[in-house]
This record gives sequence, structure tokens and C-alpha cells, in this order.
Amino acid sequence: MAYTGADKPVVEPVSDWVTDWDWLDDRWGEHAIDIFNEVREQCPIASTERYGRSFMPVTMEAAKTIAHDTEHFSSWRVSVSMPGAAAFPAPPITSDPPEHLGHRKVLLQSFSPKNIAGLEEELRRYARELIASLDGLDTVDAADVYTQKIPVHGICALTGAPESDADLYLDWIYRNFQIAPKRPEERAKVNAEMSVHFDALLRDRLENPRNDMLTMIANATSEGEEIAWGLKTGYVALLIIAGIDTTWSALGSGLWHFAQHPEDVARLVDASNDSLLWQTASEEVLRYYAPVSMARQVVKDVEVAGCPMRAGEQTLINFPAANHDPEAFERPEEFQIDRLRNRHVAFGMGIHRCVGSNLARLELLVGMQEWMRAFPGYSLDPTKKTLWANGQVRGPRNIPVLLNR
Repeated sequence: MAYTGADKPVVEPVSDWVTDWDWLDDRWGEHAIDIFNEVREQCPIASTERYGRSFMPVTMEAAKTIAHDTEHFSSWRVSVSMPGAAAFPAPPITSDPPEHLGHRKVLLQSFSPKNIAGLEEELRRYARELIASLDGLDTVDAADVYTQKIPVHGICALTGAPESDADLYLDWIYRNFQIAPKRPEERAKVNAEMSVHFDALLRDRLENPRNDMLTMIANATSEGEEIAWGLKTGYVALLIIAGIDTTWSALGSGLWHFAQHPEDVARLVDASNDSLLWQTASEEVLRYYAPVSMARQVVKDVEVAGCPMRAGEQTLINFPAANHDPEAFERPEEFQIDRLRNRHVAFGMGIHRCVGSNLARLELLVGMQEWMRAFPGYSLDPTKKTLWANGQVRGPRNIPVLLNR
């Protein structure tokens, strides 16, 4: 699917990232790490008035404080948006205690290590099928032919959602993250479309049950109580949207990075599939290129890292910035494929830590292993430019490469 950016809102360039940040600024996607580091040198929390008063912590300590504080911060809206933007219930990520735990329990078993491990053979088969389809080609867009397809296949295999709707899912992702933060009416449209679509999927499972996650959700209860139907469609929306874009962005960032580091590719290709080196390399991709930031609504006046926040304001929990905090990591500016001490927060912190982290890790590992073994000499195409997505989920939307078999 092509992402031209022609329909994206016009964003005035940021004048000062400390007092005027905007995650839809064209520099955010490609240069976010530099931006976070520059802000951190000046203060622990940046602010902006572009979405109403909104904050952006760039230290691990400030991010951790907000992520663990469910008294002063609510998750009912998890994207920094214009005032008055509609909130779409997608539990457990949009729910607060005490309801949050019940919603999380509904999904957690499906993402258990044992259940996810059972998908590895199918993911490898699919990755190899994608690679085989490139036979005879010398240059490709690795995002279009590979990185965006693997997470679609993985989440559809797990949930039972139709993979034939992939373009629809990708359209919702693009509009939700690249357009909707500035245009509340666009978010309302996307929310309505998803509600109708996932309602139909779940109702079909009530009439035609299968051995899949959609059927489980359609019939799910929490603590013996019926779960509201609108929350069930929210479960599915979360699984599809978050399950695709986050891993697509992480895997794409990994392939983009290693295309510029053939010495690391050589070390990895020589390692066995279950080598510790592959594990540490995957975790370093997640740390260094963490794609996701999450928002919170301030519900009670509070002060974080000396910054007063008032009820009704918004704050971004900038997990990528936290992963580059020198107070939390040794030489965070270096990408080290054998980094052993790596308590990164790419999957979040606190009660909302990503429920799908096991699947994301497997897709990232399998995707990198199969690609690098097939194309150990691949490199970026110097005649073309990589375009990066801005906003809540950051990652390369095209990766033009020379396969160099």
C-alpha cells in the first residue's frame, strides 16, 4: 500500500522542541532520537499548545512516574489529539483500574509464550514464501513486500481475522496515526468504520464459531459478567491496529538499520537461530528504534519532575525517549547487537505493558532471521529515500534496498 502523505494535515514546523513539540512534524520520524536527546539536555519534560496543553517526558524516570500513576493519569484516551476528539474504547489499553485487569485477562491467555511459540513454524513458512516471490529481482521496497506483511499474517493467524482485509487495516492505521491527531472528524470516521467492520466479524463468530480468538472474544465474559458488545469490538480493533503497525515499524527499523551495517549482518547470519546474539540484537532493535509512544489524560492536578500538570491536559509517555536516557542505559547512543543489560521499555511500563509482546518479539526475530539469511549482502538503495511515519507509531514506511544476493 502506498503512503504518499498527500492527504496529511499541513503542520507548521516546530520552532522549539522544548516548548512547541509536535509529533506530526516532518522531522519527528527520521530524526526523533536526536530531538529527544536535545530536549533532555535542556529539561526532563517538554510542552506544547498545539493540542491544547500537552507534555512530553524524555527521561526514564519521568516516563516511569506517569506510566505507573493511575490516580492522576487516565488511559481513556491514549493518543495526544486536538481538544474534543472522540475516544474509541479499545480495552485493556484504554481502561483504568479496576476494570483494566478483567479486560487484560480476557486477552492474556491467547498471547502466552506457549501459544505464541506455536506460530513460529507458520511465520517462517510465510516469510520464506514472501522471499521466494522476490526471485529474479535486484531491488525492492522491503516494507511493501515484506515488513508490513509479516505482522498482518501473524495477527490474522492468531485472531482469525481475514487477511484479505489487509489493505483496509493499513488504511485505518495510516488515517488514525497520520491524519486523525490533527483532524478529530477523521478519527470519528475511522472509529465508525472499525466498529461496523469488527461488529460484523464478531457476530459471524456467534453464528459460525471457530477455534480462534475472534470466537473467544465474541463469547467472552469477565468475572462472570457479560462484557459490553462495544468493548468487544474495541478488543478486536486494538489487536488488529496495534498488532500490525507496531511490529511493522520495529521490523522495518531493524532491516533499515542492518542494511547499513554489513559487519553485524555477517555475525548474525553465522549464528544459529536460537543464538543469544539473535536475542540481544532483536532487543537492541526494540530499544533503539522503539516505535510506540502512548498518551495519558491528566485527571488530577499533579507535578512530575518539577513540571505542574493540570486536570484536563494531556501527556505523552515517550517510551522511545526513555530508551535513550543515559541515566538508564550505558552509552545509549550506540547500537550494540550484543548488549546484555537492556531493560528497555519498548513495550511500555506499568499495568498497560503490551499484552502482545511475545508475538511482536517472535515476528521481529523470525522476520530478521529469514531476510538476512536470504539476502546477506542487502543494502539501502542509494538512489531512493526512506520515508518515516511520524506520530504515535514511528517507523520506515518504505525501505528501498538492493538485494545483492
